[in-house]
Amino acid sequence: MKIGVISDTHGLVRPDAFAALEGVERILHAGDVGGPEILEVLSRIAPVTAVRGNVDRGRWGAGLPKAEVVEIAGVSIYILHDLAQLDLKPEASGFRIVVYGHSHRPKMEEKNGVLYFNPGSAGPRRFRLPLSVGRLEIRAGRVVAELVQLE
Repeated sequence: MKIGVISDTHGLVRPDAFAALEGVERILHAGDVGGPEILEVLSRIAPVTAVRGNVDRGRWGAGLPKAEVVEIAGVSIYILHDLAQLDLKPEASGFRIVVYGHSHRPKMEEKNGVLYFNPGSAGPRRFRLPLSVGRLEIRAGRVVAELVQLE
């Protein structure tokens, strides 16, 4: 199963983000979407699961959950926007992956058997940080993670 991971689009999906997500079977958006049209456009690639970020306000934003749990190919994934708001121990709760955004800093690290995965920002450039998305591939319970830098 190939999964695209994106965050902090802030109302913009770059063409190279589309190219990086091509071929995925599911998309996880870790918040700061910026508007419902972003989720609509991404859903043309694959089904989207999204959470609310701090810029996702108004009626449509209130419709997004603050956190979401998905199980894909037998792997449990916890999705939230700001890792500082994580209010559980993922390893004790059976999660193999925590997907988050907010910092605009792409990062992947494993702690206590849990992959913490931030795809970085795929929206407007901020703070001189790289623009990126992520990809996860789950095969027979094994997770392969990759960060993809955008132009």
